[in-house]
Amino acid sequence: MSAMAAISAASSPALRRGVRQHFDTVRGAPILQAPERVVVLDDIALAIIELCDGRTSIAAMSEILAARFAGEAAEVEADVLAFIGELADKGLVSA
Repeated sequence: MSAMAAISAASSPALRRGVRQHFDTVRGAPILQAPERVVVLDDIALAIIELCDGRTSIAAMSEILAARFAGEAAEVEADVLAFIGELADKGLVSA
């Protein structure tokens, strides 16, 4: 079973131990860095990662992001669930 199956709107994701977000001057972009792995983040991915504090639920993140980016809350929630699920499958976040 993939980690994505365990992710729900009530999940409160956080970066896993050894994973950090920072700005990479070589790439000129924000990244998630883990041992032997780098994920380049766009503006929306960065906004999601910044909310991954282990306390904020995906439902709450989606409301915040829908207001920030003027999106439909249900659509934003589906996108956040998919993104967090992918990161969980890669071992970068826990929920």
